[in-house]
Amino acid sequence: MSIIVEHDKRRKEILEKALDVFMDEGFEDATFQKIADRCGITRTTLYLYFKNKKEIFNYSIKQLLVEVEQDLQTIRGDGSLGAAKKINKVLGNVIDRLEVNRRLLSVISEYLFHLSKSNVDPEPRVRRRTMRLRHILASMVIEGVKSGELAPVNIKVADDLLYSFVESAIFRLVVLKRSAVSELKSAIAMTVKGMEK
Repeated sequence: MSIIVEHDKRRKEILEKALDVFMDEGFEDATFQKIADRCGITRTTLYLYFKNKKEIFNYSIKQLLVEVEQDLQTIRGDGSLGAAKKINKVLGNVIDRLEVNRRLLSVISEYLFHLSKSNVDPEPRVRRRTMRLRHILASMVIEGVKSGELAPVNIKVADDLLYSFVESAIFRLVVLKRSAVSELKSAIAMTVKGMEK
């Protein structure tokens, strides 16, 4: 009788253990073999799931972004919420996800820092990964201005201001190693309140 392997479950376990390796070793010193060893599988088996460590790393980031995107689309499509409540809820949700995934954020930050030390500009990679969130925030501000719920504002400036809360959460969680970012939610609410008519 053959053993049935639940591939999605195994993939998730690999990602969790790979994250431990990235945290312990740093992105550069983490190897495919170290990840396989931590998972208790051979490199050959690991190749069934991922081509290399960079694919594991990128898949972890993509998985987080897909979850965030699904949440945001649900909030954005909720007709019972006005623009201000949607903005508060979207940013609160993103900050909650960042808080839960602080370990991944640490690895990403270390990787981006390594790129910048290697004279590779990390900004285009970060921009690609964050454009969707910025677009959603801008569209909610536009929706609020058009509906009259929000005062007329410079959309780009408002988008930059709102997105800065995400950057602040990352800084507080990764660099300052704060255990919570709940005070940012109060700052978001105050900022959005100030945008209302």
